[in-house]
Amino acid sequence: MPNVDYLKDFRDSKRIKALAKLIEKEVKRPINIMEVCGGHTHTIMKYGLNQILPPEIDFIHGPGCPVCIMPKERIDHAIALAQDENNIIATLGDMIRVPGSQSSLQKERAKGKNVKMVYAPFDILKIAQENPDRNVIYFAIGFETTTPMTAALIEKVIQLGLKNVYFHINHVLVPPPVKAIMDSGEAKIDAFIGPAHVSVITGAKIYQEIVDLYNTPVVVAGFEPVDIMESILWIVRQFNEKRREVEIQYKRAVNWEGNTKAQELINRYMEPRETFRWRGIGDIPYSALKLKDEYSELDAEKVFTDMLPNQPIDDHKLCICGDILKGVAKPYDCRVFGTACTPQNPLGSCMVSSEGACAAYYKYGKLEIV
Repeated sequence: MPNVDYLKDFRDSKRIKALAKLIEKEVKRPINIMEVCGGHTHTIMKYGLNQILPPEIDFIHGPGCPVCIMPKERIDHAIALAQDENNIIATLGDMIRVPGSQSSLQKERAKGKNVKMVYAPFDILKIAQENPDRNVIYFAIGFETTTPMTAALIEKVIQLGLKNVYFHINHVLVPPPVKAIMDSGEAKIDAFIGPAHVSVITGAKIYQEIVDLYNTPVVVAGFEPVDIMESILWIVRQFNEKRREVEIQYKRAVNWEGNTKAQELINRYMEPRETFRWRGIGDIPYSALKLKDEYSELDAEKVFTDMLPNQPIDDHKLCICGDILKGVAKPYDCRVFGTACTPQNPLGSCMVSSEGACAAYYKYGKLEIV
């Protein structure tokens, strides 16, 4: 979109307030809206959108934070691999801070283990080339947004003939956990704000099944406050007009089909797992990806299988992150929020991640400790 000043056009307070007034005027019933993506949660809290909307609009926070949903046993895999001095463990961003059952990658790095945080997957190539006698294991995480980058890295590793790079694949998918939450019936959800970056890759088509199965509107929204407010208005109008559709508010980046080249690249190297355990939610069939069998020589879970623990591990008993990810609780409902659990001393993954709901409430919300 040419000549767009994002600060002016998409963060303009007058436009935000005007949309709030339109929503207040047009809303005719309570609507519980799940914003699936943690990035949307942070925008809502940062700009106080939850405070200027009418009481009929209630936000329910969803499972769209890849760090938050990573179960402890998967993190324990990375920690176990880091114990071998021949291994270098590399991963993205907040993942190094998420607690496993006994430790975290950050704590292991402080003990002298070879753990590296990379800013882009292709940084792995340099690490591998500079350390030809070490196994470089990429702990790959993320929803459909980051999966193409991992697939591109796999392709490059094969092209370069690098024999010391392995992949621990933890890429997950959006629709399966949404369906699992809806099927459980625990959360009352009337509509969804669809993820932005995920939808750039997948296209908006992946949400049609959710509309068809549960009769719930889905509006794919951008991350700016005007984007979110406009999407809420569209949801209100769908209810008023007795429609249930997938709509794309974020048209400057998202279309119906998505990035087909990225999809082809992913499908070349990966396929769905039969099941994947989501932190706080449980096992969800075909909700994550794995390397295809033909690339098993790159699969850290197969190459280093004897080193990996295989016991499911529950969260801290006081942590309700699982309930927050399922949309049945909010951070203020947690007894340890802001006291025993803070970003400096997180008990749960929702406080660790920069996209986590607890981190958003702690950073931007009023400290209303229950």
